[in-house]
Order: sequence, then C-alpha cells, then structure tokens
Amino acid sequence: MADITRSEAAEETQQVPDVRRWWALAAVATAQLMIGIDLTIMNIALPSVQRSLGLADSTRQWVITLFALGYGGLLLLGGRMSDLIGRRRALLIGLTGFAAASALGGAATGPAMLLTGRALQGVFGALLTPAVLATLAASFPLPAERGKAFGIYGTAMGSASGLGVLIGGVLTDYLDWRWCMYVNLPVAALAAGGVLYAVRPVQRAGGVRVDIAGALLATTGLMGLVFGFARAEPDGWSAPATWLPLGAGVLLLIAFVAVQSRAKAPLLPLRVVLNRRRGGSYLAVFSLAIGMFAALFFLTFYLQNIRHYSPVRAGLAFLPLTVGLMVGVRAVSPLLAKAAVRSLICPGLITIAAGLTLLGFLKADSSYWLHVMPVFLLVGLGTGWVLVTANSTATLGAGPDSAVAGAMVMTSQQVGASLGTALLSTVAGTIAAHSDAVHGFTVASLGAAGFLCLAAVAVYWVVSERSPDHSRWKVPSRSTRL
Repeated sequence: MADITRSEAAEETQQVPDVRRWWALAAVATAQLMIGIDLTIMNIALPSVQRSLGLADSTRQWVITLFALGYGGLLLLGGRMSDLIGRRRALLIGLTGFAAASALGGAATGPAMLLTGRALQGVFGALLTPAVLATLAASFPLPAERGKAFGIYGTAMGSASGLGVLIGGVLTDYLDWRWCMYVNLPVAALAAGGVLYAVRPVQRAGGVRVDIAGALLATTGLMGLVFGFARAEPDGWSAPATWLPLGAGVLLLIAFVAVQSRAKAPLLPLRVVLNRRRGGSYLAVFSLAIGMFAALFFLTFYLQNIRHYSPVRAGLAFLPLTVGLMVGVRAVSPLLAKAAVRSLICPGLITIAAGLTLLGFLKADSSYWLHVMPVFLLVGLGTGWVLVTANSTATLGAGPDSAVAGAMVMTSQQVGASLGTALLSTVAGTIAAHSDAVHGFTVASLGAAGFLCLAAVAVYWVVSERSPDHSRWKVPSRSTRL
C-alpha cells in the first residue's frame, strides 16, 4: 500500500501560509455550502414545482436525480480539470456556471428548462468542489490551522443538508419555489468576489493531461450507480431501470480501475485510494453518508407525513443537527494534530450509529424534544467529527493529487447517500407494507446502525498504526511562518 513520502510531507509543511488564507477559506466554504444546500433545497419545493410547471409524477424525481447524476458522476473529472486549468480559474468558472444554471432553472417556463438547469448545476458543482478542497489543502499546511480550517469547512459541508430543507421550506412558503434557485445568485457572487480577492493564481502543474478513456469510464460508471440507486425506490430492485444501470456501472468502474493501472497520466492515480489512510477516510465518508442521509430521509417523512409539521416547522426541527455538527467540529479540530486518524474517525461513526439506534425506537407519538432532537444531535455530532477528519486526511500530503483526492471524498459521499437512501427506503417500505410506516423506519434505522458499527471496525483495520496521520506531521520552524 502506498503511503505519503517524507519528501511530500516536507514539501507541504514548508509552504508559507498566505496572509489572505482566512478570506480564501470564507470564500470556498461559502461556495461549498451553496452546493450542499442545493442537494436538498428542492425536496420540499417539489409539490409546488409540479403544480407550477405541470411535471408528471414520473418526471418530478428527476429534479433531484439530475443534479445528483451530474455532480456525483463528474467529480473525478472535475478534480483533474482543476489541476489542468488551475484551482483559482476552476473556482471562478464553477461559481459563474453554477449561478447561470441556477438562473436558468429559476426562470424555467417548462420542465425541460428546469431539468436542464438542475443538470448544469451538478456539472459546475463537480468542477467547483475539488477546487475548493485543493485550495484548502494548499492554503493551510500548518497542522493547528489546518484543523480549524477543515473544521469550518466541515461545518459548512455537514450542515448544508439540514439548512437546505429549512431554506427550501421558508422560500417555498413565503416567496416562491423559484427562489430556491435564485438564492444562489447572490451567494455565488459573494463567493466569487472572495476568490478574486483572496485566492492567488498559482502556476499550473506541467504535464497535466486529461485521461479521456478514464474520464468516460468513471463518469458513465458513477452515473450508472447513482441512476440505478435513484430508481430502486420508485421502480423496485428487480426493475430493468434499476439493475441494468447498476450492473453497467459496476462493470464500467471495474474497467476504469484496469485502465488506471496502465495509464501514463491516470484520472485517478491508484496510489490515492491504495493509501490506507485515505482509503479509510473514503470508507468512513461512504458509511457516514448511508447513515446520515437515511436519517434525514426518514425524519423528513416522519415530521411532515406522520406528525404533520409544516415545511417551515420541519426545517426548524432540523436545526439541532447543525448544533450537533458544530459541537463535533469544534471538539475534533484541535485533536487533528495530536491523535491518530483511526482514533478520531471510529468514535464518530459509532456516535452516528448511536443516533440511528435511538431512531430505531421511534414511535408515531414520540416526543420531539425527548426522542427526535437527541437523534439529530447525535447524528450531527458524529457527522461533524468524521467529516473534518476525513476531508483533512484525504488531502494531507497529497501534493499534486490534492484535487482528485478531495474529489474522491465527495464521490464516496454521493455514492453512499444514493445507496443508503435506495436500500434503506426499500427495507422500510417492505416492512411498512406488513405493518406501518414508522415501524419500517425503525427497522431500517437499526440496520443502518449495525452497518455503521461494522464500518467502524473496518476503518480501524484499514487505517493501520503504520499509516501516517496528522499527529506525525511536524510544525514548521518559526522562520517559515509569516
């Protein structure tokens, strides 16, 4: 297994931090927050969108699916494009394109126009996210500052889903569903201004090429997985619309690995994923996404369909998730430079499992304050704990692979979220058909909790004691600081 070399470590720790690095952090965290919010902001608005544009029931889900397809399928290519054109330019192109796509969707006069806008949002988001992570990795080489920076980024990334539900409810109830798209324009403009001011142009790495064969295989393979998982809930696992793209996706990704092992300039150098430290981080984020998005999906349905909360009230009910996440981020950030990676990631996964176990005992008349809120707090706490550690670890010492190493984090999350929502929804629906919806949620939640416990054991084994971590990185001498 490939690990980082001493020369890589020395190169990263000897970098001189930029005086505008905190402004750069604010800009890129705002950009990532915008993307994360758009993953869920349209969920609550879907009924209003359907009435406004006359979407058929079979078309409605594509408003969500097309964004996930473009984003999840193109992240690896976006990471390599960031290396090719430079991360500052990738940030600006991504922000401009995302804003334009949002304007197109908000002004939609029919289903085709809205769906095109959502697909383009995913495409430009896939260019933006790897550049965000590469910028953070380059701007914060010092261990203490790195923990704080990735803590702030983790807060933005982890709280986005809950904020998306809240903002979507408020905008849909008090303004119009179109503002769920238009809201991105001022946010993107603010982030772009921050990038222009704080992110300095850097010389592009020489000899960077795009692996066309790898890009086609990775993109179509990942899109096949995301699409297949998205169709599993409405069509069933035995439907051709589900198993055909899933099978094709798996075969294409196997071919992708084979091509990458022989390519001179691979899209995803295998050393990135074969590094035990990074591999454990990707597994942790994949597992986290299965549990977290299942909890969000079940509780959104529970609060609105079982407890009959309004969209705004349901959105407000998600705020403890953000509170728990901020506590997790604040607690783990100072530990990044002191503790081994596996001793940080595994407790976070166990904490999410504890929240899902509590969700497994939910009843139709359970108290929000005594039962639902603690679930949000535990899931948020564990999510913040894992996300900060995994994002920082994945890009630590990655050097020229920083963008694609960061892209793999979000790819793992997207595939995990798609699989978790599809698989656990199927389990919940099957149980509910013989009892009731709440019992279906509880059984699926207990299953997810058990999976996360197994994932914690697997991560503990994958990230061995020999794997380099933050605690082994020396702080540069005073002469190298600003």
